[in-house]
Amino acid sequence: MASLWKVGGITVGVLVVVGVVVGSITWAVLASRGPSAPELRELDWWENTVIYQIYPRSFKDSDGDGVGDLKGITSEIEHFVESGVGAIWMSPIFPSPMVDFGYDISDFYDIHHEYGTMADFEELVERAHQNGIRVLLDYVPNHASTESEYFIKSEAREPGYENYFVWADPVLPDGNNQSIRQVPSNWLSQFGGTVWEWSEIRQQYYLHQFAIEQADFNFREPAVRQEMLKIMRFWFEKGVDGFRLDALPHLFEANPDDHGGVYPDEPLSGNMWLNPDQIGYTTQLYIRDLIELYDVVYEWRDFADSWVKQNGADTKILLAEAYANISMTMLYYGDERSRVGAHFPFNFDFITSLSAGSNARDFAYVIRRWMTYMPSGNVANWVFGNHDNNRMPSRFRTDMVDGLNALNMLLPGVAITYQGEEIGMRDGYVSWEDTVDVQALNQGNASNYLQYSRDPARTPYHWDSSTSAGFSTNPKTWLPVAEDYTTINLRAQKLVDRSHYKVYQLLTRLRSTATLSHGSYHVEALNQNVLVLVRHLVTYDTYSLVFNVGTEADTVDLAKISLLQEPLSVYTSSIHSRRVNGDTVPLGEVTLQPGEALVLRSPSA
Repeated sequence: MASLWKVGGITVGVLVVVGVVVGSITWAVLASRGPSAPELRELDWWENTVIYQIYPRSFKDSDGDGVGDLKGITSEIEHFVESGVGAIWMSPIFPSPMVDFGYDISDFYDIHHEYGTMADFEELVERAHQNGIRVLLDYVPNHASTESEYFIKSEAREPGYENYFVWADPVLPDGNNQSIRQVPSNWLSQFGGTVWEWSEIRQQYYLHQFAIEQADFNFREPAVRQEMLKIMRFWFEKGVDGFRLDALPHLFEANPDDHGGVYPDEPLSGNMWLNPDQIGYTTQLYIRDLIELYDVVYEWRDFADSWVKQNGADTKILLAEAYANISMTMLYYGDERSRVGAHFPFNFDFITSLSAGSNARDFAYVIRRWMTYMPSGNVANWVFGNHDNNRMPSRFRTDMVDGLNALNMLLPGVAITYQGEEIGMRDGYVSWEDTVDVQALNQGNASNYLQYSRDPARTPYHWDSSTSAGFSTNPKTWLPVAEDYTTINLRAQKLVDRSHYKVYQLLTRLRSTATLSHGSYHVEALNQNVLVLVRHLVTYDTYSLVFNVGTEADTVDLAKISLLQEPLSVYTSSIHSRRVNGDTVPLGEVTLQPGEALVLRSPSA
């Protein structure tokens, strides 16, 4: 009896013979026809790409002023090509007073003078597209600089702008005695202190969830919502391929109309070791993750998709920055009413949930959790570092660089690289005197500022061992170059046989295989130390990562890993491994040193 089953688009045939034995029936599989090659769905340009985050001030300085710029990025387009990157995402490049280094935007329709001109931007987009590189911008909808035209007009109550920002009257406990006015609520800024700042001009408080100079837009005002779409359209027409949407959890605050006409105080969090003006001293029930924000995200997605359809363009992607619990994070993909949201919310679990002390089971859990909660049919993504957190090797360990990059590249979906991760850059030391980060300056002092500072992750890129690491011809750069640039730099890693960069190149090259773009995944912890990730697609080679995340050597039995078969060879390995590309590995016991990672290839059946 022959039977056919359709399994995941794969036709499997099995011949079964029924034999009668006294008192029983025996079913035996006598022969099996091998599975046919699966039909592979054509992926959209973004679904399996590598996105490279650029912090423009620190990437490449073309004019010697010590600050990175657009011409510097354009001059290094070849680096993205050689690295196997599919898209670059730039932190804000718009005009700004630079209180929060570009996240306080004064003009959403132009280029900051330190970075160049609109012509420089247009040249960058053209060169990138010529080389197959997509260009993404940071979009900062939550707030604008108090030097912006929007704020100036709103503060003056100019018609049409009166309600552009969140304005509130003072609390006057003693009648109309303005001398003892109080803020409308106890809400705390993300950078410390109250969210409320008094305007002498308007005689009201305005709300700022970040720096005092970053006033929050009022998203309950239709004119604001329309202006946000207008900004998106402007940059789509400039050739931008999508946006990273900044600070989305903060788009809405509690509506006083729902609370008897007042802004409700936050309950205390119980974190009594914090100062009363530090974020975390109170809860954030009323200032983040309000359900209204998702409607705005879905509105933006509808707009982007409509623009693409009307203009016959390739997909414009929207990526949501959302530090939230897993359920709230997944709502950014869409909702139960089939409304579609961001193409994906950033997955920060490798930053927020894991560290140097995490074991293999922790890693496996974090991966499975995202894949389990992610709504069916969506695309995963993986983030190991960014401009707001300590660099990947500094949060984990320096001997884990290649294993972490391998994990990023072998997991299904989109891989995101923060500049410098491809060469294993670590945090640079920035003294209190050199500190410029508003978060550190607001919340810290000379003895504890590094607990708050984001500057160490933003120091200039290490191109070579020349002046200022080849980032600038100027020995004085906006942030000091990290001291280890003479040993950790791109040029040095290109000149040697084994380096973090060469491992990275092999990993991005591997992503073009059908196994990684379309295959299934299996992740497990063989023990406390060793994590295994297997990528499998029938009739194609199987690839697996075996990674010792622990601090001591450990021996595991590869025969226990399903889907592996001999011959088994090393595709690539961490630079401190004694096993090199092409080495044969037995399907048996293998000892891995601390941080050692092997990417193994086993041929299709």
